[in-house]
Amino acid sequence: MEHTNRRKKAMITSTTANAPFAACINQAGCHLTAVGRAVTLLGVVLPLLLIGILKFTAIEIEALRPFIENTPWLAWLYPAFGPAGASYFLGVVELVTALLLIASVRSVWAGLVGGAIGSVTFALTSSTMLTLPIWETGSGGLPFLNGLGAFLIKDVALLGVSLVILGRSLQQLVSHRELIVATNNEIEG
Repeated sequence: MEHTNRRKKAMITSTTANAPFAACINQAGCHLTAVGRAVTLLGVVLPLLLIGILKFTAIEIEALRPFIENTPWLAWLYPAFGPAGASYFLGVVELVTALLLIASVRSVWAGLVGGAIGSVTFALTSSTMLTLPIWETGSGGLPFLNGLGAFLIKDVALLGVSLVILGRSLQQLVSHRELIVATNNEIEG
């Protein structure tokens, strides 16, 4: 029994003595999390901006042909807009999504809309891997990605980031509404 009590006292003393160190570690963790969130947002915004701008060039209009022509759920874009119009449409969607995701830092509604559009965009682009030749046949196929597969695989991570932004914005919207209701109840009560 006495051994157990000495052990507990040693643990308490050890924990108390390490409190400043633990606080520093915790603070470093908070800073790293904030930096990580910013880098994550940048990681989804930069491709949307850069590839969105590219959609207004002749090179990208041609590069999109196999994606759109060989994916049944995207093929409607050509009859609706033509090759250039389809590329421009996708470019506008990507640029607007990037701007909304940037604004999501300050606006719940921008996060909701940007997260939703980003989620749909990256779900669609990720799904093209089901219909396009993405495996390097010269290396034996699966699991070796070819250039197209290597380009598309990143969209799975970008889909995840968009879903996180959408989910966080939904949580913030509910929290904000609960705060408004609680404040109104205090004012009325």
